[in-house]
Amino acid sequence: MSSAGAFLQEMLGLYGIAFLGFIVRKKNILNEHANDVLTQLILYITLPALIICSLDITFSAYIIKDFLWLMSMSIYILVLSCFLAIWMKKRAALEQKQKNVYEGLIIFGNQGFIGYAVSSIILGEQGIIYLTIFNLCYLILIWTYGLFLFSESKHKFNWKQTFCHSGIFSTFIGIILFLLPFHLPVMVSNLMESIGNMTIPLSMLLIGSLIAKVNYNELFLLIKNTHLWKMAFVRLLFIPFLLIPFTFLNVPFSLLIIAILVSGMPAAPTIILFSQKYNADTLFASLGVLITTLLCIFTIPFLYLILSIIYNHF
Repeated sequence: MSSAGAFLQEMLGLYGIAFLGFIVRKKNILNEHANDVLTQLILYITLPALIICSLDITFSAYIIKDFLWLMSMSIYILVLSCFLAIWMKKRAALEQKQKNVYEGLIIFGNQGFIGYAVSSIILGEQGIIYLTIFNLCYLILIWTYGLFLFSESKHKFNWKQTFCHSGIFSTFIGIILFLLPFHLPVMVSNLMESIGNMTIPLSMLLIGSLIAKVNYNELFLLIKNTHLWKMAFVRLLFIPFLLIPFTFLNVPFSLLIIAILVSGMPAAPTIILFSQKYNADTLFASLGVLITTLLCIFTIPFLYLILSIIYNHF
């Protein structure tokens, strides 16, 4: 119960920041250009710093077995999520600007923001290490296929330019650091950590600011959109339950709990950033992130409870 309480406190703090973003945009303290500025700041400065900082841990022989389990589960769940998202997108009667947003909301969870908070609550520093390993394939996918989804013309999509993008570039730097037997200098590491830590509050401010621009009639119509609720169910419960078969493969509980809970994170705020940058339906993306973020207060403890029962029973 203490873990659930700590998690709830973390979530309420995030909602408070989003509410602040809503208020300051309504009061015009943040003007009409603020969303573009926040998007650029997060995508090109704070998020790359967070990625590098989170991967600045030393790879050692004693975690090879854990590494292999986590990578196997990560690849497995990402592949299934991609196929499921593509199938759901094809069946959904959505506007063109919403279709790729819908796919992105299903595939990509908030593994880098809320994921770190949850992992730290459950397993402390060890949880952060496990999550960092589990996130390696995710980071590569979101900065390649994620960008590909939102590019205006996929026939002209420049893969070479994508690999020079700040997100994927910082991921590769992080992977190199992860594999090397030393850390960044303390001064550099502290600087990266300070800049990276701004990502979460800035992202939540952006969500609040984007919602403040919403036409309330439009908001009501979108909340009634059944596709958003289907996406929330799949994102928060169905996808993590796809990892249940690993409970019968003698995967250590500490690894499996991180993999399942992180796979059930709410939709990633990065989808909002991509929508904003590439002229997709930003409101649809914001609501998808908001709905799943609100619901995960209940679904994360539920997943933890179910997994605990399964492990205790078997």
